[in-house]
Amino acid sequence: MLKVQIPEKCVFCVAPHTSNSDLLIGKLMYSAMGGKRPAFLIKKEWFRFPFNFVFNLLGGIPVDRKSKNSLIDQIVNIFNSKERFHLAITPEGTRKANPNWKRGFYYIAQRANVPVLLAYINYFNKTAGIEKVFIPTGNEEDDIRGIKSYYQNFQGRYPEKFAI
Repeated sequence: MLKVQIPEKCVFCVAPHTSNSDLLIGKLMYSAMGGKRPAFLIKKEWFRFPFNFVFNLLGGIPVDRKSKNSLIDQIVNIFNSKERFHLAITPEGTRKANPNWKRGFYYIAQRANVPVLLAYINYFNKTAGIEKVFIPTGNEEDDIRGIKSYYQNFQGRYPEKFAI
């Protein structure tokens, strides 16, 4: 369900993320909303032959989680260099239960001065959508707590793997 206008530039915070099928569902949902090709972050290990061709075609941006390079700076530069850019990020950073969400989506949105669209895939009632736009206030702890509370009633494909 789409209840918000999608701006030219934004970060999609997508949760819960408990299954590899979430990527396909998210891409289908985005296409159904008229989207063309959102970028998404994915661990670099998936960018091995032959999967690298598929993930490049789909808009994947490989992330080396062991490297201390400034991925946030790189993504902010992409936002600043394009007229239109949509980036989907799963804040859990894994398909396992992780209550310590990665905050890169927040920092990217804040530094690129773009909104965060709260996107969900709810396996409980077989829905997916975007119903809320969030603008980072700079009060990181309160903002993250508010974003997490938004997702408390959504259920991933494997509910035991989703933690707020």
